[in-house]
Amino acid sequence: MAGLYHLARLNDRWFRLDEPLDVAYQLGLPVDGRYVSGFLTDFHVYIDGGRPAWQWFHELLGVLPLANQIQKFAVNCTWFQETFGECPEGADEETVRRFARAYIMMLLGTQLFADKSGNRIHIRWLPFVARLEEMGSYNWGSAALAWLYRCMCRVANRHVVKLAGPLQLLQSWIFWRFPGFRPAGYDAFSWPLASRWSGYNPGISEKGPRVQMARLKIDLLQARDFIWMPYSTPDVLQVVHPEVLEPRHTMLWWCVTSLIYFAVVEWHQVDRVLPQFGGVQPPPHPALNIDFLMSQEASERLCP
Repeated sequence: MAGLYHLARLNDRWFRLDEPLDVAYQLGLPVDGRYVSGFLTDFHVYIDGGRPAWQWFHELLGVLPLANQIQKFAVNCTWFQETFGECPEGADEETVRRFARAYIMMLLGTQLFADKSGNRIHIRWLPFVARLEEMGSYNWGSAALAWLYRCMCRVANRHVVKLAGPLQLLQSWIFWRFPGFRPAGYDAFSWPLASRWSGYNPGISEKGPRVQMARLKIDLLQARDFIWMPYSTPDVLQVVHPEVLEPRHTMLWWCVTSLIYFAVVEWHQVDRVLPQFGGVQPPPHPALNIDFLMSQEASERLCP
């Protein structure tokens, strides 16, 4: 069943590879609000007034890419970088908004929701950037987590060789919770917590030995090698944004609910990882089977 590969067991206790609280702390993303989804079946004539999608693209960004920069409904990332690399000095408000829309689309397409190509940005983000004032009302944290879960499920297939998704979130989660895997240094940190490792860039020449040593460390892991509650220290509490700790957000960390990103539906089973919240873990119930949510019917309803 999809959604189980991101659960791991350590000395009869389960830990989960990322949680909504991890997304909130690591990336500073909201974990409540409207779900990130939409109907893309007839994307060539979009919902907004029935206008063609590329016409809407031109209205929102002020320019259209050449045909050789487009692959179906995705634009090459290099075109975005060359066209919107730097906002001109003294730009009017509309120009600034266009550059902001392009930057957000690049951030979503190459960081939070990257595919394995890593060089294309889908125009599914047009309805989200059309109203910049509403960007903060969406549940970006849960959507990014759902996409990471699905990508981790896919990469468990022996025929898949690349891992997509918000990998900076996964890497930071590992470094924060597994001290034995942290690179030397990087003792100072700020908000969001994932920025602690922004300068980390391992040498390519060390790839083979590094992978072998990491596998050996995983085989030898003990419960004491895992930090169950890394965000409870005074140092973290000094830098965390106070809005993250508001009850309206923290209560959602404990919810057993669905995580939605377009056609991707994953289940947040916090009742199986209570030690990460300071609780005592009873024998977990069998994982909820949500295969029906990922049926062909559900996929056609949410996204082609």
